[in-house]
Amino acid sequence: MSTPTQTRDWTSPTLDRQVVNYRAENGIAVIEMDDPPANTYTYAMMRQLDEAVLKARFDDDVHVIVLRGKGDRFFSAGANIGMLNAVTPGFKYFFCLHANETLLRLEHTPKLVIAALNGHTVGGGLEIAMAADLRIARKDAGKIGLPEVTLGVLPGTGGTARLAKMVGKSKAIELMVTGNTFSFEEALDYGIINQVIDANAEEWWQQIMDYARQFVPPNKAAKAVGRIKRSVQSGWRRMPLPSAGNAPIAKSTFPDSSRDARCSASSGMARTRTCGASRSSNSSSGGRILITPASMTEKMKLRWEVAGSNGT
Repeated sequence: MSTPTQTRDWTSPTLDRQVVNYRAENGIAVIEMDDPPANTYTYAMMRQLDEAVLKARFDDDVHVIVLRGKGDRFFSAGANIGMLNAVTPGFKYFFCLHANETLLRLEHTPKLVIAALNGHTVGGGLEIAMAADLRIARKDAGKIGLPEVTLGVLPGTGGTARLAKMVGKSKAIELMVTGNTFSFEEALDYGIINQVIDANAEEWWQQIMDYARQFVPPNKAAKAVGRIKRSVQSGWRRMPLPSAGNAPIAKSTFPDSSRDARCSASSGMARTRTCGASRSSNSSSGGRILITPASMTEKMKLRWEVAGSNGT
């Protein structure tokens, strides 16, 4: 007599078992997605991933987060199609909303996040990896890409924006509309991946952990690393997409650590934009806007003070 197939409750935050494993040791938190065969993410996985990110964020003894998939075949193949086909449109909407919020939390946690790509990293799996700060893959371990168009949908967890920021608008569109997957070496050439390591699974993982340890005290000032990451991520989201029509980003008089202090010039126009500053008609700065403490909003003053206190 055959055993009846158990139906999974896709709306449960616990599902039928733990699908995200968490461990922390010697300053490094390892978050492992564990739902075979392809480590596809569900509402439960995103809830558990969210909790793991918060656990690492609030642990003063954790300085680096390493994110990987269970096994050696898949980092993650993206969202679980079975779940998407089974739930209501309303649930699907809020699932996607929460997934985006979870990746934003990962992206803005002021601790270095390394995505260890141990296998195929496609669709939403690549979207998760792009929310990390660094991506290190194992040579010939799998393919990478955003093939959602082959299913008649688009990358819905931040992939359209993050990929465009990494490779440029035109190349990102090409990669997404063709839906092709490609090797980790090609992804390295595109700037999607930081390193590709030629080693077996065990040696590769040892090298990943050795790499992560360099950012743990006393090897590095971990808080400075976290503030660098946080400043870059905050400013990066406000930068325009690279294109031929955009002039380079210009420096303002505001400290570099603040995301509200970025000036951008439109092509062919003598126009300077800053956040929270007003143009003075008596300015002697040649049409530029100078930000001074007197012209700052309270929010900007607070950020300046925080940036100054974290400057060393």
